[in-house]
Order: sequence, then C-alpha cells, then structure tokens
Amino acid sequence: MQLLLRLTALLALIVTPLHAADLGVEEYGYPLANPFEATIAGTPADLRAEVPSDDAIDQADYSLRLRPEREFTLPDNFWPVKQLRYRLARQRGPAPLMFIISGTGAHYSAGKTEALKRLFYGAGYHVVQLSSPTSYDFMSAASRYATPGISADDAKDLYRVMQAVRAQQHKLQVTEFHLTGYSLGALNAAFVSQLDETRRSFNFKRVLLLNPPVNLYTSVANLDKLVQTRVDGINDHTTFYEVVLEKLTRYYQRRGYIDLDEAMLYDFQQSTLKLSDEQMAMLIGSVFRFSAADIIFTSDLINRRGLIVPQDYPINQSTSLEPFFKRALLCDFDCYITEQLIPMWRAQYDGGSLTQLVQQVSLYALEDYLRQSPKIAVMHNADDVILGAGDIGFLRRTFGDRLTLYPRGGHCGNLNYRVNAQHMLEFFRG
Repeated sequence: MQLLLRLTALLALIVTPLHAADLGVEEYGYPLANPFEATIAGTPADLRAEVPSDDAIDQADYSLRLRPEREFTLPDNFWPVKQLRYRLARQRGPAPLMFIISGTGAHYSAGKTEALKRLFYGAGYHVVQLSSPTSYDFMSAASRYATPGISADDAKDLYRVMQAVRAQQHKLQVTEFHLTGYSLGALNAAFVSQLDETRRSFNFKRVLLLNPPVNLYTSVANLDKLVQTRVDGINDHTTFYEVVLEKLTRYYQRRGYIDLDEAMLYDFQQSTLKLSDEQMAMLIGSVFRFSAADIIFTSDLINRRGLIVPQDYPINQSTSLEPFFKRALLCDFDCYITEQLIPMWRAQYDGGSLTQLVQQVSLYALEDYLRQSPKIAVMHNADDVILGAGDIGFLRRTFGDRLTLYPRGGHCGNLNYRVNAQHMLEFFRG
C-alpha cells in the first residue's frame, strides 16, 4: 500500500496547469479515471474508433535476412527468429506509408500495433508494422549488438530494417512516408526521425510519439517498482497469479464462456470481482518484468556473456529454456542495465556513468531537435504511470502546442478511443 501511495503522489506531481492543447475530463469523455485500470482494460468497445476488420485489409507477413551470421551462431530452437518478420497492409493504388514501431518487448503483430494499423489503413495509408528493438525476434534477427537500450543504436537498427522493407517492397506505390510508435516505440521513433534528417532515405513528413518515456530510466524504474506492491491475500502459500486467476475463473463461470480481450477486461473491472489497485499495479509490473526477462535472457544468450546461460552450455531443440528464463526473472531492468547495457556501452563507445547514459538514451538527448522540428508531435496522458516528476514540464517546454495532453488513459489505454483516433488522423493530415 505504501508503494501505491507513493505512486499516487507521483501522479499528482505530474499533473500541471492546463495547456491550450489539453483536454478537460468532461470534454474528453474517456470513462476510466483509474490509470491502472485504463492501462489494463483499454477503451470500452462502444467508444472505440470505427476501423476496418482484418478481412477488409489486404495484408501479408514478409521476412528479411539481415543477420545471416546468426543463422549459424543461434541455437536451433531459435529458428523462427533467425529472419526478421514484419507485416505490410497495402492499399490498391498510390498512398502514403505509415511505419509503426511497437512498444517494449512487443512483436509486430501485438494488439496495440494491430489497432493502429486498422486505424491508418482505414484512413488510406499503406502500413508497415515493426517489432520493438527490445523484442526477442528483433534482437535475434536485426540488432547488431543484441543489447537494446542505447537509443541511437536501436534507431540505426530500425532504420536499416525500414530501408530493407522499402527495397523488398519496391513495387509499392508510396507518395510520402510517416512514422509513429507507442510507449518505448515512440522514443525509438524520435531517434529514427533525427537519424533520417541526415540519411534522408524517407524524409518523413510527420512523426507522432504516443505515450513516450521522457526519462527512460525513470519509466523502467516506475514499472519495476509495481512488482513490489504489497497485495492482500498473497503469502507463502498463495501467489499473486493464483489470486488473479481465481477471480477470473469465478467471473468466467458466471458468464458461461471465456473471452480474454480488452472488452472482457473492462466488463470484469465493472463487476464485484474486479481487481484492487494493488493487484492491477502488480499485474502491470509483472507483464513488464516478463518483457525484461526476455531481453535479459536473449541478450545474454546471443552475446554469450554467461550471466544467465553458461557460455559453453549446449542448447538444441530439446533443451528446456525454462530454468534460464526463471533465472532471468530474478534480474530486473536495473540489473540488465548494470550487468549488460553499461558494460557494452563502455566497451563500444567508451561510455561513462549511469547519469550520462540516461541523458544519451532519453528524450533529453534530442531536446533541441524536437523543439525545432514542426513535423513531430506528442500525445500523452497526464496520469501515465511511466512518467516522473518534471516529465510533462519537459514535454511542454520542448513541444509547445505540438503536445496534446489527455487527462486520463493510463499508459496507452486510450490509443483506440475515438477522440484520440480522430486527433491522430488530423495530425497526419495536417
């Protein structure tokens, strides 16, 4: 409970006086006032933007062979990710193309990426969906160092992927290029946009950052802390997951069927069995911890560092990876930064302290560029759990009237809310 109170106090600090591009609660109309609930349940189905169904979208998945050396160095059971896959939705004729970068640990077909694809495809865009540089498939098949977190390096890896997509889809008729990303993908998009200013492969017309971390270290620390929330009913004999599953089981028994999607989660939170704030906080933190474990395990294995998997340990298709993943779960994101990211940064770039690293990988590093670039905008939520004290102030100073601040929505919970969708399309249409 103490952690929850500290987080509530933190959220109070970041809600600063209204800006011209801010919306009031009543004007906005998004119904979920609890940021944890919004983060988990998203937007009620009847309040979402109207978008085409998958059957109405001309789309297919493709593969890129970017790191052929990994095909020999990675274990056999990594065969599905030795080439990088992406998804392309194409219009019938010439159209603008939208690149979407997924959030932390997310695959190119993740739910939020899919939702954004439907929105932009319905508005007449070709759409390319990309995995996050922190996803195990991107780390395996596209990343040079397989140690994500150095934002400039992640941007170079993404840029190479985008160029490879363009080359592979050379017959696609593209009138102009746009870029967006959500959560960590938004931070990636900012660094990719700056890189494109010198390389000029795409000359992005507009770039939209959705719920980006400002200080990357603050954001991951906030999410890591959620796992430490004290939850009633959890002791040496009952785990957090058992408590949640027991509630979900009782809920499904009452409904008579199982349908695990955002609409169900919203309905579930309106029932008497709804999760408490502490339980929701731990659920969000647990999802992030699993993403961190993926990063920690994959980076260690590809680079043969021996921190999680012994360097000479034989791994083949019959090897159980569960013991190594459990070991990776014991190492949080701060552990990853200390044991893998900083040593790599110092070895490759003669890096210095943690403070210097945070400055280089966060939006701070791009402050002058972001302030002076009218094509880049931000949409964020005042109650987003990844923000720290002073972050919204930074966004206001840097983006001015290119910042749209919503009063509610948690972390990306309102991305498919019809008001947000309308604002996204208006921005890209100019």
